[in-house]
Amino acid sequence: MATLVATPRSRALGFGLRAARVARGLGLRELARLVDVAPQVLSHWESGTRVPRVEQVGLILGAMRVEPVERGRLLELAEYAKEPNWLERTSFALGSYLEYERAASAMVNWEPHLVPGLLQTSEYAQVIFGSHGLPRQEVDRLTRIRLRRREVLTGRHRLSCSVLVGEEALRRTLGDPETMAGQLRHLVQAARLENISLRVVPSDSGYHPGLKGSFVLFDFAQLPPVVHIEHLRGNSHLYDREYVTDYRVAATTMTSLALTELDSHRFIQTVLVELGR
Repeated sequence: MATLVATPRSRALGFGLRAARVARGLGLRELARLVDVAPQVLSHWESGTRVPRVEQVGLILGAMRVEPVERGRLLELAEYAKEPNWLERTSFALGSYLEYERAASAMVNWEPHLVPGLLQTSEYAQVIFGSHGLPRQEVDRLTRIRLRRREVLTGRHRLSCSVLVGEEALRRTLGDPETMAGQLRHLVQAARLENISLRVVPSDSGYHPGLKGSFVLFDFAQLPPVVHIEHLRGNSHLYDREYVTDYRVAATTMTSLALTELDSHRFIQTVLVELGR
């Protein structure tokens, strides 16, 4: 039996293959017949648990007439699919990150300076995207994508989400005071959901590993965990067990430093009062 892989690149390859198949209106068995592979094998390729050879990927892409840019991206993913870690050159946590959120059973999100994307209001998100000098149309598009991500928190299969947010993120005013107040009120409301744990890490907590930067740790029901780190011009995906363990320990450390859920909600209300809202 082939060894299960499920590295970040192999999952991204699988996401891309499945998206191309759906866009062409092909069923799994139909595509499997076209490229002469067993449906079970194709299913493993689409889930990222096994990796096709580069020439097999080329055959699949040819059968689906995938456009050249996407074809090149998927072939590159196939070539390096078995490498454990990956620096993805895409901005604003799109691409593979969105699939992680949809497929994960649980996530831990640490954000020292900003409200986590899943819990942002449209006004708060627009301030962030607008600061990059993007056209208004692109700002609106990215904001719509960000808001649609909330479905994983409120849909039928709700993601278990543990949010650790730094005090600075709550006190840093983005936009005008009303925008920030609306964002804080939304946090209080979101924290009432049973699948969300929202806790604040005070600024006077001393040194802790979270001072190195934000990260998201994804756990999956049947696949190995992945750590995602967003950068200015790309995203890191960490798969090595040693790396994942270090981030899990970091999350545990910060949880021990954080206020309780109740005290965190009271703290947010205090910041709202300080804003005069």
